Amino acid sequence: MFKLRRYLAGHYAECVLAPLFKGLEALLQLLVPLVMAQVIDVGIANRDAGYVLWHGALLVGVGVFAWVISVTAQYFCSRLASAFGTAMRDDLFRHVLELSREDVERIGRASLVTRITNDSQQVQDGLNMFFRLILRSPFVTFGTVVAAFLVDGVEGAALLAAVLVSGAIVMGFMRVTTERYRQIQRGLDEVQLRVAENLEGVRVLRAFRREDSERATFAQAADAVRARQVTTGDISALVNPLTYAAINCGLIALLWVGGGQVNVGHLTQGQLVALVSYVSQALVELLKLTNLIMLLSKASACARRVNEVFETAPSMTDGSHEAALLPGEPAIAFDDVSFTYPGGAGHALDHVSFSLMPGQTLGVIGGTGSGKSTLASLAMRFYDVTEGSVRVGGSDVRDLTRSSLRRAVSLVEQGATLFSGTIASNLRWGGPNATEGDLRAALETAQAAGVVDGKDGGLEAEVEQFGRNFSGGQRQRLAVARTLARRPGVLVLDDASSALDFATDAALRRAIRRDCADAAVIMISQRVTTVRQANQVLVLDGGRQVGLGTHEELLDTCPVYREICESQLTAEEVAR
Repeated sequence: MFKLRRYLAGHYAECVLAPLFKGLEALLQLLVPLVMAQVIDVGIANRDAGYVLWHGALLVGVGVFAWVISVTAQYFCSRLASAFGTAMRDDLFRHVLELSREDVERIGRASLVTRITNDSQQVQDGLNMFFRLILRSPFVTFGTVVAAFLVDGVEGAALLAAVLVSGAIVMGFMRVTTERYRQIQRGLDEVQLRVAENLEGVRVLRAFRREDSERATFAQAADAVRARQVTTGDISALVNPLTYAAINCGLIALLWVGGGQVNVGHLTQGQLVALVSYVSQALVELLKLTNLIMLLSKASACARRVNEVFETAPSMTDGSHEAALLPGEPAIAFDDVSFTYPGGAGHALDHVSFSLMPGQTLGVIGGTGSGKSTLASLAMRFYDVTEGSVRVGGSDVRDLTRSSLRRAVSLVEQGATLFSGTIASNLRWGGPNATEGDLRAALETAQAAGVVDGKDGGLEAEVEQFGRNFSGGQRQRLAVARTLARRPGVLVLDDASSALDFATDAALRRAIRRDCADAAVIMISQRVTTVRQANQVLVLDGGRQVGLGTHEELLDTCPVYREICESQLTAEEVAR
Protein backbone atom coordinates (compact mmCIF):
# COMPACT_ATOMS: atom_id res chain seq x y z
CA MET A 1 0.00 0.00 0.00
CA PHE A 2 2.97 2.31 0.52
CA LYS A 3 3.37 2.62 -3.26
CA LEU A 4 -0.12 4.12 -3.50
CA ARG A 5 0.67 6.97 -1.10
CA ARG A 6 0.74 9.39 -4.06
CA TYR A 7 -3.07 9.44 -3.97
CA LEU A 8 -2.90 11.12 -0.57
CA ALA A 9 -1.47 14.23 -2.22
CA GLY A 10 -3.62 17.27 -1.57
CA HIS A 11 -5.17 15.67 1.51
CA TYR A 12 -2.34 16.02 3.98
CA ALA A 13 -4.52 17.98 6.39
CA GLU A 14 -6.87 15.01 6.74
CA CYS A 15 -3.87 12.68 7.06
CA VAL A 16 -2.77 14.66 10.13
CA LEU A 17 -6.11 15.63 11.65
CA ALA A 18 -7.76 12.19 11.48
CA PRO A 19 -5.16 10.30 13.59
CA LEU A 20 -4.58 13.40 15.74
CA PHE A 21 -8.21 13.52 16.83
CA LYS A 22 -8.19 9.75 17.38
CA GLY A 23 -5.07 10.16 19.54
CA LEU A 24 -6.81 12.85 21.56
CA GLU A 25 -9.77 10.54 22.05
CA ALA A 26 -7.39 7.81 23.24
CA LEU A 27 -5.77 10.21 25.71
CA LEU A 28 -9.15 11.03 27.20
CA GLN A 29 -9.90 7.32 27.47
CA LEU A 30 -6.68 6.77 29.43
CA LEU A 31 -7.69 9.43 31.96
CA VAL A 32 -10.95 7.71 32.89
CA PRO A 33 -9.42 4.92 35.09
CA LEU A 34 -7.35 7.50 36.97
CA VAL A 35 -10.47 9.55 37.73
CA MET A 36 -12.28 6.39 38.82
CA ALA A 37 -9.38 5.54 41.15
CA GLN A 38 -9.72 8.93 42.80
CA VAL A 39 -13.47 8.49 43.15
CA ILE A 40 -12.93 5.16 44.95
CA ASP A 41 -9.93 6.14 47.07
CA VAL A 42 -11.18 9.59 48.05
CA GLY A 43 -14.87 10.05 47.40
CA ILE A 44 -16.20 6.63 48.33
CA ALA A 45 -13.59 5.99 51.06
CA ASN A 46 -14.52 9.28 52.77
CA ARG A 47 -18.22 9.04 51.81
CA ASP A 48 -17.94 12.45 50.16
CA ALA A 49 -21.02 12.61 47.89
CA GLY A 50 -20.07 16.01 46.48
CA TYR A 51 -16.65 14.72 45.42
CA VAL A 52 -18.28 11.69 43.73
CA LEU A 53 -20.90 13.80 41.92
CA TRP A 54 -18.32 16.34 40.75
CA HIS A 55 -16.04 13.66 39.32
CA GLY A 56 -19.05 11.84 37.86
CA ALA A 57 -20.02 15.00 36.01
CA LEU A 58 -16.41 15.32 34.89
CA LEU A 59 -16.54 11.80 33.42
CA VAL A 60 -19.78 12.63 31.59
CA GLY A 61 -18.19 15.75 30.15
CA VAL A 62 -15.13 13.78 29.10
CA GLY A 63 -17.40 11.21 27.42
CA VAL A 64 -19.33 13.84 25.45
CA PHE A 65 -16.12 15.59 24.41
CA ALA A 66 -14.61 12.24 23.35
CA TRP A 67 -17.74 11.49 21.29
CA VAL A 68 -17.46 14.82 19.45
CA ILE A 69 -13.78 14.19 18.79
CA SER A 70 -14.52 10.65 17.56
CA VAL A 71 -17.19 11.86 15.10
CA THR A 72 -14.84 14.57 13.81
CA ALA A 73 -12.03 12.05 13.35
CA GLN A 74 -14.38 9.70 11.49
CA TYR A 75 -15.42 12.54 9.18
CA PHE A 76 -11.81 13.24 8.24
CA CYS A 77 -11.09 9.50 7.80
CA SER A 78 -14.09 8.97 5.51
CA ARG A 79 -13.32 12.07 3.48
CA LEU A 80 -9.70 11.01 3.06
CA ALA A 81 -10.54 7.41 2.14
CA SER A 82 -13.20 8.37 -0.39
CA ALA A 83 -10.89 10.91 -2.06
CA PHE A 84 -8.07 8.34 -2.11
CA GLY A 85 -10.30 5.61 -3.59
CA THR A 86 -11.76 7.90 -6.25
CA ALA A 87 -8.36 9.15 -7.41
CA MET A 88 -6.90 5.64 -7.42
CA ARG A 89 -9.77 4.13 -9.43
CA ASP A 90 -9.77 7.00 -11.93
CA ASP A 91 -6.04 6.62 -12.46
CA LEU A 92 -6.31 2.83 -12.65
CA PHE A 93 -9.06 2.99 -15.27
CA ARG A 94 -7.10 5.59 -17.25
CA HIS A 95 -4.01 3.37 -17.15
CA VAL A 96 -5.98 0.33 -18.33
CA LEU A 97 -7.25 2.30 -21.31
CA GLU A 98 -3.63 3.05 -22.27
CA LEU A 99 -2.71 -0.65 -22.34
CA SER A 100 -2.57 -2.46 -25.65
CA ARG A 101 -4.76 -5.41 -26.50
CA GLU A 102 -1.81 -7.67 -25.80
CA ASP A 103 -1.42 -6.21 -22.29
CA VAL A 104 -5.13 -6.53 -21.51
CA GLU A 105 -5.26 -10.12 -22.74
CA ARG A 106 -2.17 -11.02 -20.70
CA ILE A 107 -3.65 -9.71 -17.43
CA GLY A 108 -7.17 -10.88 -18.26
CA ARG A 109 -10.29 -8.76 -18.66
CA ALA A 110 -12.09 -10.40 -15.72
CA SER A 111 -9.05 -9.81 -13.52
CA LEU A 112 -8.94 -6.14 -14.51
CA VAL A 113 -12.61 -5.71 -13.60
CA THR A 114 -11.98 -7.30 -10.19
CA ARG A 115 -8.96 -5.10 -9.56
CA ILE A 116 -10.75 -1.88 -10.52
CA THR A 117 -13.81 -2.70 -8.39
CA ASN A 118 -13.28 -5.20 -5.55
CA ASP A 119 -9.54 -4.79 -4.99
CA SER A 120 -9.63 -0.99 -5.03
CA GLN A 121 -12.55 -1.02 -2.56
CA GLN A 122 -10.62 -3.29 -0.21
CA VAL A 123 -7.65 -0.89 -0.35
CA GLN A 124 -9.94 2.06 0.35
CA ASP A 125 -11.53 0.30 3.35
CA GLY A 126 -8.10 -0.63 4.67
CA LEU A 127 -6.94 2.98 4.42
CA ASN A 128 -10.04 4.19 6.26
CA MET A 129 -9.48 1.80 9.15
CA PHE A 130 -5.74 2.51 9.13
CA PHE A 131 -6.20 6.20 9.84
CA ARG A 132 -8.97 5.48 12.34
CA LEU A 133 -7.00 3.03 14.46
CA ILE A 134 -3.30 3.21 13.61
CA LEU A 135 -2.65 5.90 16.22
CA ARG A 136 -5.51 5.23 18.60
CA SER A 137 -5.13 1.49 19.21
CA PRO A 138 -1.33 1.40 19.69
CA PHE A 139 -1.52 4.58 21.75
CA VAL A 140 -4.16 3.15 24.07
CA THR A 141 -2.46 -0.26 24.24
CA PHE A 142 0.97 1.03 25.14
CA GLY A 143 -0.53 3.90 27.11
CA THR A 144 -2.21 1.38 29.41
CA VAL A 145 1.15 -0.35 29.88
CA VAL A 146 2.85 2.96 30.76
CA ALA A 147 0.00 3.91 33.09
CA ALA A 148 0.22 0.48 34.74
CA PHE A 149 3.95 0.97 35.30
CA LEU A 150 3.25 4.37 36.86
CA VAL A 151 0.81 2.73 39.27
CA ASP A 152 2.98 -0.30 40.05
CA GLY A 153 6.07 -1.70 38.30
CA VAL A 154 5.24 -5.38 38.89
CA GLU A 155 1.69 -5.00 37.59
CA GLY A 156 2.98 -3.07 34.58
CA ALA A 157 5.44 -5.86 33.78
CA ALA A 158 2.63 -8.43 33.82
CA LEU A 159 0.52 -6.33 31.44
CA LEU A 160 3.52 -5.67 29.15
CA ALA A 161 4.24 -9.39 28.88
CA ALA A 162 0.62 -10.06 27.92
CA VAL A 163 0.68 -7.31 25.28
CA LEU A 164 3.94 -8.60 23.74
CA VAL A 165 2.60 -12.16 23.54
CA SER A 166 -0.58 -10.89 21.86
CA GLY A 167 1.45 -8.81 19.39
CA ALA A 168 3.57 -11.83 18.46
CA ILE A 169 0.41 -13.85 17.85
CA VAL A 170 -1.06 -11.17 15.60
CA MET A 171 2.11 -10.74 13.51
CA GLY A 172 2.44 -14.48 13.05
CA PHE A 173 -1.10 -14.78 11.76
CA MET A 174 -0.59 -11.79 9.47
CA ARG A 175 2.31 -13.54 7.73
CA VAL A 176 0.18 -16.63 7.19
CA THR A 177 -2.98 -14.92 5.90
CA THR A 178 -1.59 -12.31 3.49
CA GLU A 179 -0.79 -14.81 0.73
CA ARG A 180 -4.11 -16.57 1.31
CA TYR A 181 -5.97 -13.32 0.68
CA ARG A 182 -4.14 -12.96 -2.63
CA GLN A 183 -5.29 -16.46 -3.58
CA ILE A 184 -8.86 -15.50 -2.69
CA GLN A 185 -8.70 -12.46 -4.98
CA ARG A 186 -7.35 -14.61 -7.82
CA GLY A 187 -10.28 -16.93 -7.25
CA LEU A 188 -12.63 -13.95 -7.55
CA ASP A 189 -11.07 -13.26 -10.96
CA GLU A 190 -12.18 -16.73 -12.06
CA VAL A 191 -15.70 -16.19 -10.70
CA GLN A 192 -15.89 -12.82 -12.47
CA LEU A 193 -14.80 -14.45 -15.74
CA ARG A 194 -17.50 -17.12 -15.46
CA VAL A 195 -20.18 -14.55 -14.74
CA ALA A 196 -19.14 -12.29 -17.62
CA GLU A 197 -18.96 -15.13 -20.14
CA ASN A 198 -22.31 -16.60 -19.17
CA LEU A 199 -24.15 -13.27 -19.15
CA GLU A 200 -22.73 -12.20 -22.52
CA GLY A 201 -23.28 -15.63 -24.05
CA VAL A 202 -26.61 -16.45 -22.41
CA ARG A 203 -28.34 -17.05 -25.76
CA VAL A 204 -25.70 -19.50 -26.90
CA LEU A 205 -25.75 -21.16 -23.50
CA ARG A 206 -29.52 -21.73 -23.73
CA ALA A 207 -29.38 -22.74 -27.37
CA PHE A 208 -27.00 -25.60 -26.55
CA ARG A 209 -28.77 -26.41 -23.26
CA ARG A 210 -25.57 -25.93 -21.28
CA GLU A 211 -27.24 -24.45 -18.20
CA ASP A 212 -26.50 -27.42 -15.94
CA SER A 213 -22.91 -27.70 -17.14
CA GLU A 214 -22.25 -23.98 -16.62
CA ARG A 215 -23.90 -24.07 -13.21
CA ALA A 216 -21.54 -26.86 -12.23
CA THR A 217 -18.52 -24.96 -13.58
CA PHE A 218 -19.55 -21.78 -11.77
CA ALA A 219 -20.24 -23.71 -8.56
CA GLN A 220 -16.78 -25.28 -8.79
CA ALA A 221 -15.12 -21.85 -9.11
CA ALA A 222 -17.28 -20.37 -6.34
CA ASP A 223 -16.66 -23.36 -4.06
CA ALA A 224 -12.91 -22.98 -4.55
CA VAL A 225 -13.14 -19.35 -3.39
CA ARG A 226 -15.41 -20.36 -0.51
CA ALA A 227 -12.98 -23.07 0.59
CA ARG A 228 -10.08 -20.58 0.63
CA GLN A 229 -12.20 -18.04 2.49
CA VAL A 230 -13.31 -20.61 5.07
CA THR A 231 -9.75 -21.81 5.63
CA THR A 232 -8.47 -18.25 5.95
CA GLY A 233 -11.42 -17.39 8.19
CA ASP A 234 -10.69 -20.38 10.41
CA ILE A 235 -7.11 -19.25 10.79
CA SER A 236 -8.12 -15.64 11.43
CA ALA A 237 -10.75 -16.76 13.93
CA LEU A 238 -8.01 -18.11 16.20
CA VAL A 239 -6.53 -14.65 16.67
CA ASN A 240 -9.23 -13.22 18.94
CA PRO A 241 -9.43 -16.22 21.32
CA LEU A 242 -5.65 -16.36 21.63
CA THR A 243 -5.54 -12.62 22.28
CA TYR A 244 -8.27 -13.01 24.89
CA ALA A 245 -6.30 -15.82 26.50
CA ALA A 246 -3.05 -13.83 26.60
CA ILE A 247 -4.67 -10.72 28.08
CA ASN A 248 -6.79 -12.67 30.57
CA CYS A 249 -3.69 -14.52 31.74
CA GLY A 250 -2.17 -11.10 32.35
CA LEU A 251 -5.34 -10.08 34.22
CA ILE A 252 -5.14 -13.18 36.42
CA ALA A 253 -1.50 -12.41 37.20
CA LEU A 254 -2.42 -8.79 37.93
CA LEU A 255 -5.23 -9.74 40.33
CA TRP A 256 -3.11 -12.45 41.96
CA VAL A 257 -0.24 -10.05 42.65
CA GLY A 258 -2.41 -6.95 43.10
CA GLY A 259 -4.64 -8.57 45.71
CA GLY A 260 -1.62 -9.26 47.86
CA GLN A 261 -0.34 -5.73 47.29
CA VAL A 262 -3.67 -4.31 48.51
CA ASN A 263 -3.59 -6.50 51.62
CA VAL A 264 -0.14 -5.25 52.62
CA GLY A 265 -1.01 -1.64 51.77
CA HIS A 266 1.26 -1.18 48.76
CA LEU A 267 -1.76 -0.60 46.50
CA THR A 268 -5.08 1.09 47.13
CA GLN A 269 -8.36 -0.42 46.03
CA GLY A 270 -8.84 2.42 43.53
CA GLN A 271 -5.43 1.76 41.99
CA LEU A 272 -6.25 -1.92 41.60
CA VAL A 273 -9.55 -1.04 39.92
CA ALA A 274 -7.65 1.35 37.63
CA LEU A 275 -5.23 -1.41 36.72
CA VAL A 276 -8.11 -3.78 35.92
CA SER A 277 -9.69 -1.04 33.76
CA TYR A 278 -6.40 -0.59 31.93
CA VAL A 279 -6.23 -4.33 31.25
CA SER A 280 -9.79 -4.23 29.88
CA GLN A 281 -8.90 -1.27 27.67
CA ALA A 282 -5.79 -3.04 26.45
CA LEU A 283 -7.88 -6.13 25.63
CA VAL A 284 -10.42 -4.14 23.62
CA GLU A 285 -7.77 -2.18 21.74
CA LEU A 286 -5.72 -5.27 21.02
CA LEU A 287 -8.78 -6.91 19.52
CA LYS A 288 -9.36 -3.79 17.40
CA LEU A 289 -5.70 -3.75 16.44
CA THR A 290 -5.89 -7.44 15.57
CA ASN A 291 -8.87 -6.88 13.29
CA LEU A 292 -7.10 -3.87 11.77
CA ILE A 293 -4.00 -5.90 10.99
CA MET A 294 -6.08 -8.68 9.44
CA LEU A 295 -7.93 -6.07 7.35
CA LEU A 296 -4.63 -4.49 6.34
CA SER A 297 -3.35 -7.94 5.35
CA LYS A 298 -6.25 -8.24 2.94
CA ALA A 299 -5.85 -4.64 1.77
CA SER A 300 -2.12 -5.21 1.27
CA ALA A 301 -2.80 -8.25 -0.92
CA CYS A 302 -5.29 -6.22 -2.98
CA ALA A 303 -2.89 -3.26 -3.18
CA ARG A 304 -0.24 -5.54 -4.69
CA ARG A 305 -2.70 -6.61 -7.37
CA VAL A 306 -3.57 -2.97 -8.10
CA ASN A 307 0.12 -2.08 -8.28
CA GLU A 308 0.71 -4.95 -10.70
CA VAL A 309 -1.58 -3.14 -13.14
CA PHE A 310 0.13 0.22 -12.57
CA GLU A 311 3.53 -1.43 -13.04
CA THR A 312 2.43 -2.93 -16.36
CA ALA A 313 3.92 -0.50 -18.82
CA PRO A 314 2.06 -0.28 -22.14
CA SER A 315 3.84 -2.54 -24.60
CA MET A 316 3.34 0.05 -27.35
CA THR A 317 4.83 3.52 -26.98
CA ASP A 318 3.15 6.56 -28.48
CA GLY A 319 4.80 8.31 -31.38
CA SER A 320 5.44 12.04 -31.50
CA HIS A 321 4.03 13.00 -34.92
CA GLU A 322 0.47 13.84 -35.89
CA ALA A 323 -1.17 11.71 -38.55
CA ALA A 324 -1.89 13.62 -41.76
CA LEU A 325 -3.05 12.39 -45.17
CA LEU A 326 -0.77 14.31 -47.51
CA PRO A 327 -1.47 14.88 -51.23
CA GLY A 328 0.38 12.41 -53.41
CA GLU A 329 1.03 10.02 -50.52
CA PRO A 330 -0.84 6.71 -50.04
CA ALA A 331 -3.55 7.06 -47.44
CA ILE A 332 -2.49 3.68 -46.03
CA ALA A 333 0.17 1.20 -47.13
CA PHE A 334 1.44 -2.15 -45.86
CA ASP A 335 5.12 -2.65 -46.68
CA ASP A 336 6.12 -6.34 -46.51
CA VAL A 337 4.19 -6.75 -43.22
CA SER A 338 4.50 -9.92 -41.16
CA PHE A 339 2.89 -10.38 -37.76
CA THR A 340 2.84 -13.08 -35.10
CA TYR A 341 0.49 -12.97 -32.12
CA PRO A 342 2.15 -13.20 -28.68
CA GLY A 343 2.65 -16.88 -28.00
CA GLY A 344 1.63 -17.76 -31.56
CA ALA A 345 3.28 -20.65 -33.35
CA GLY A 346 3.56 -18.90 -36.71
CA HIS A 347 2.80 -15.78 -38.69
CA ALA A 348 -0.83 -14.61 -38.69
CA LEU A 349 0.18 -12.40 -41.62
CA ASP A 350 3.17 -13.22 -43.82
CA HIS A 351 4.79 -10.60 -46.12
CA VAL A 352 1.66 -8.62 -47.04
CA SER A 353 2.08 -5.51 -49.17
CA PHE A 354 -0.37 -3.07 -50.74
CA SER A 355 -0.84 0.67 -51.19
CA LEU A 356 -4.15 2.56 -51.16
CA MET A 357 -4.58 6.15 -52.31
CA PRO A 358 -7.34 8.51 -51.06
CA GLY A 359 -10.60 7.89 -52.92
CA GLN A 360 -9.70 4.26 -53.69
CA THR A 361 -11.25 1.10 -52.30
CA LEU A 362 -9.45 -2.09 -51.35
CA GLY A 363 -11.39 -5.31 -50.95
CA VAL A 364 -9.87 -7.98 -48.70
CA ILE A 365 -11.15 -11.55 -48.99
CA GLY A 366 -10.05 -14.94 -47.79
CA GLY A 367 -11.15 -17.96 -45.87
CA THR A 368 -11.62 -18.23 -42.13
CA GLY A 369 -8.33 -17.69 -40.31
CA SER A 370 -6.65 -16.13 -43.33
CA GLY A 371 -5.65 -12.97 -41.39
CA LYS A 372 -8.32 -10.48 -42.51
CA SER A 373 -9.16 -9.17 -39.01
CA THR A 374 -5.46 -9.17 -38.12
CA LEU A 375 -4.89 -6.80 -41.02
CA ALA A 376 -7.58 -4.47 -39.65
CA SER A 377 -6.00 -4.57 -36.17
CA LEU A 378 -2.59 -3.65 -37.58
CA ALA A 379 -4.09 -0.76 -39.56
CA MET A 380 -5.46 0.60 -36.26
CA ARG A 381 -2.21 -0.24 -34.46
CA PHE A 382 -3.87 -2.43 -31.89
CA TYR A 383 -0.67 -4.46 -32.28
CA ASP A 384 2.76 -3.61 -33.65
CA VAL A 385 3.98 -5.48 -36.71
CA THR A 386 6.66 -8.13 -36.29
CA GLU A 387 8.34 -7.27 -39.58
CA GLY A 388 7.85 -4.54 -42.17
CA SER A 389 5.82 -1.39 -41.57
CA VAL A 390 2.32 0.06 -41.78
CA ARG A 391 2.26 3.63 -43.09
CA VAL A 392 -0.54 6.21 -42.92
CA GLY A 393 -0.04 9.36 -44.96
CA GLY A 394 3.54 8.26 -45.66
CA SER A 395 4.48 7.95 -41.97
CA ASP A 396 5.06 4.75 -40.01
CA VAL A 397 2.18 4.33 -37.56
CA ARG A 398 4.74 3.70 -34.79
CA ASP A 399 5.89 7.31 -35.22
CA LEU A 400 2.36 8.72 -34.90
CA THR A 401 0.36 9.53 -31.80
CA ARG A 402 -2.36 6.97 -31.37
CA SER A 403 -5.03 9.63 -30.88
CA SER A 404 -4.24 11.28 -34.22
CA LEU A 405 -3.91 7.88 -35.93
CA ARG A 406 -7.39 6.89 -34.83
CA ARG A 407 -8.82 10.19 -35.95
CA ALA A 408 -7.40 9.46 -39.40
CA VAL A 409 -8.18 5.72 -39.49
CA SER A 410 -11.51 4.36 -38.22
CA LEU A 411 -12.60 0.74 -37.87
CA VAL A 412 -16.02 -0.90 -37.85
CA GLU A 413 -15.77 -4.50 -36.63
CA GLN A 414 -18.12 -7.37 -37.30
CA GLY A 415 -19.22 -7.56 -33.67
CA ALA A 416 -20.80 -4.10 -33.45
CA THR A 417 -20.89 -2.75 -29.91
CA LEU A 418 -23.34 -0.10 -28.76
CA PHE A 419 -23.38 1.53 -25.35
CA SER A 420 -26.28 2.29 -23.05
CA GLY A 421 -27.68 5.77 -23.65
CA THR A 422 -29.40 7.13 -26.75
CA ILE A 423 -28.84 6.69 -30.46
CA ALA A 424 -27.47 10.24 -30.64
CA SER A 425 -25.03 9.69 -27.77
CA ASN A 426 -23.75 6.54 -29.49
CA LEU A 427 -23.29 8.30 -32.82
CA ARG A 428 -21.40 11.14 -31.13
CA TRP A 429 -18.74 8.68 -29.98
CA GLY A 430 -17.51 9.10 -33.56
CA GLY A 431 -18.14 12.83 -33.89
CA PRO A 432 -18.50 14.56 -30.50
CA ASN A 433 -19.22 17.91 -32.17
CA ALA A 434 -21.45 16.56 -34.94
CA THR A 435 -24.70 18.42 -35.52
CA GLU A 436 -28.02 16.67 -35.91
CA GLY A 437 -27.69 17.22 -39.66
CA ASP A 438 -24.30 15.49 -39.64
CA LEU A 439 -25.76 12.56 -37.75
CA ARG A 440 -28.68 12.30 -40.17
CA ALA A 441 -26.28 12.32 -43.12
CA ALA A 442 -24.19 9.54 -41.54
CA LEU A 443 -27.36 7.52 -40.91
CA GLU A 444 -28.47 7.94 -44.53
CA THR A 445 -25.10 6.72 -45.81
CA ALA A 446 -25.12 3.76 -43.40
CA GLN A 447 -28.67 2.81 -44.46
CA ALA A 448 -29.74 3.30 -40.83
CA ALA A 449 -32.17 6.20 -41.20
CA GLY A 450 -35.08 3.77 -41.19
CA VAL A 451 -33.81 2.22 -37.96
CA VAL A 452 -33.92 5.59 -36.20
CA ASP A 453 -37.25 6.66 -37.71
CA GLY A 454 -38.79 3.39 -36.56
CA LYS A 455 -37.97 4.12 -32.90
CA ASP A 456 -39.99 6.36 -30.62
CA GLY A 457 -37.93 9.45 -29.95
CA GLY A 458 -35.81 9.21 -33.09
CA LEU A 459 -32.22 10.13 -32.31
CA GLU A 460 -33.09 10.30 -28.61
CA ALA A 461 -34.44 6.73 -28.58
CA GLU A 462 -33.01 4.62 -25.76
CA VAL A 463 -30.19 2.17 -26.41
CA GLU A 464 -29.99 -0.64 -23.87
CA GLN A 465 -26.74 -2.13 -22.63
CA PHE A 466 -24.73 -3.57 -25.55
CA GLY A 467 -27.59 -2.44 -27.86
CA ARG A 468 -29.71 -5.47 -26.99
CA ASN A 469 -32.91 -3.75 -28.14
CA PHE A 470 -31.57 -3.73 -31.72
CA SER A 471 -31.06 -6.59 -34.14
CA GLY A 472 -27.60 -7.59 -35.33
CA GLY A 473 -28.05 -5.83 -38.67
CA GLN A 474 -29.35 -2.67 -37.00
CA ARG A 475 -26.38 -2.59 -34.65
CA GLN A 476 -23.98 -2.97 -37.58
CA ARG A 477 -25.58 -0.10 -39.50
CA LEU A 478 -25.55 2.16 -36.44
CA ALA A 479 -21.90 1.26 -35.86
CA VAL A 480 -21.10 2.24 -39.46
CA ALA A 481 -22.99 5.52 -38.99
CA ARG A 482 -21.07 6.21 -35.78
CA THR A 483 -17.79 5.85 -37.65
CA LEU A 484 -18.95 7.92 -40.63
CA ALA A 485 -19.88 10.75 -38.24
CA ARG A 486 -16.13 11.13 -37.64
CA ARG A 487 -15.45 11.60 -41.39
CA PRO A 488 -12.26 9.48 -41.33
CA GLY A 489 -9.61 9.66 -44.00
CA VAL A 490 -9.26 5.86 -43.97
CA LEU A 491 -12.33 3.70 -43.33
CA VAL A 492 -11.83 0.02 -42.46
CA LEU A 493 -14.94 -2.17 -42.57
CA ASP A 494 -14.10 -5.55 -41.07
CA ASP A 495 -17.01 -7.71 -42.21
CA ALA A 496 -19.20 -4.85 -40.98
CA SER A 497 -22.12 -5.87 -43.23
CA SER A 498 -22.14 -9.59 -42.47
CA ALA A 499 -25.59 -9.36 -40.83
CA LEU A 500 -27.11 -7.39 -43.70
CA ASP A 501 -29.10 -8.83 -46.57
CA PHE A 502 -27.59 -8.57 -50.04
CA ALA A 503 -29.75 -5.62 -51.12
CA THR A 504 -28.92 -3.53 -48.04
CA ASP A 505 -25.25 -4.49 -48.36
CA ALA A 506 -25.21 -3.32 -51.96
CA ALA A 507 -26.98 -0.07 -51.06
CA LEU A 508 -24.45 0.54 -48.26
CA ARG A 509 -21.51 0.04 -50.62
CA ARG A 510 -23.00 2.40 -53.21
CA ALA A 511 -23.65 5.05 -50.57
CA ILE A 512 -20.10 4.81 -49.20
CA ARG A 513 -18.62 5.17 -52.71
CA ARG A 514 -20.86 8.23 -53.25
CA ASP A 515 -20.54 9.96 -49.87
CA CYS A 516 -16.97 8.97 -48.95
CA ALA A 517 -15.40 9.61 -52.34
CA ASP A 518 -12.33 11.26 -50.79
CA ALA A 519 -11.69 8.51 -48.24
CA ALA A 520 -9.59 5.40 -48.66
CA VAL A 521 -11.85 2.43 -47.87
CA ILE A 522 -10.79 -1.09 -46.91
CA MET A 523 -13.69 -3.55 -47.18
CA ILE A 524 -12.96 -6.86 -45.50
CA SER A 525 -15.50 -9.55 -46.28
CA GLN A 526 -16.04 -13.17 -47.17
CA ARG A 527 -18.57 -12.17 -49.83
CA VAL A 528 -17.35 -11.77 -53.39
CA THR A 529 -20.23 -9.37 -54.12
CA THR A 530 -18.89 -7.00 -51.44
CA VAL A 531 -15.33 -6.76 -52.76
CA ARG A 532 -15.51 -7.29 -56.52
CA GLN A 533 -16.27 -3.60 -57.33
CA ALA A 534 -13.20 -2.43 -55.38
CA ASN A 535 -10.27 -0.80 -57.20
CA GLN A 536 -8.06 -3.59 -55.86
CA VAL A 537 -8.82 -6.92 -54.23
CA LEU A 538 -6.33 -8.46 -51.80
CA VAL A 539 -6.62 -12.23 -51.45
CA LEU A 540 -5.31 -13.88 -48.27
CA ASP A 541 -4.84 -17.58 -47.65
CA GLY A 542 -3.43 -18.80 -44.33
CA GLY A 543 -1.98 -15.35 -43.64
CA ARG A 544 -0.16 -15.22 -46.99
CA GLN A 545 -0.89 -12.76 -49.78
CA VAL A 546 -1.82 -14.91 -52.77
CA GLY A 547 -3.34 -12.25 -55.00
CA LEU A 548 -3.68 -8.50 -55.52
CA GLY A 549 -5.50 -6.92 -58.42
CA THR A 550 -8.91 -6.21 -59.88
CA HIS A 551 -11.72 -8.75 -59.84
CA GLU A 552 -11.18 -9.59 -63.49
CA GLU A 553 -7.41 -9.93 -63.16
CA LEU A 554 -7.66 -12.22 -60.16
CA LEU A 555 -10.12 -14.53 -61.90
CA ASP A 556 -7.37 -15.25 -64.41
CA THR A 557 -4.30 -15.17 -62.14
CA CYS A 558 -5.39 -16.31 -58.65
CA PRO A 559 -6.76 -19.85 -58.26
CA VAL A 560 -7.78 -19.19 -54.65
CA TYR A 561 -9.89 -16.19 -55.65
CA ARG A 562 -11.46 -18.04 -58.55
CA GLU A 563 -12.34 -20.92 -56.23
CA ILE A 564 -14.03 -18.48 -53.81
CA CYS A 565 -15.97 -16.91 -56.69
CA GLU A 566 -17.12 -20.26 -58.04
CA SER A 567 -18.33 -21.26 -54.58
CA GLN A 568 -20.50 -18.14 -54.27
CA LEU A 569 -21.49 -17.19 -57.83
CA THR A 570 -23.10 -19.06 -60.68
CA ALA A 571 -20.99 -20.03 -63.69
CA GLU A 572 -22.71 -17.32 -65.75
CA GLU A 573 -21.91 -14.65 -63.13
CA VAL A 574 -18.29 -15.72 -63.00
CA ALA A 575 -17.99 -15.69 -66.80
CA ARG A 576 -19.77 -12.33 -67.03
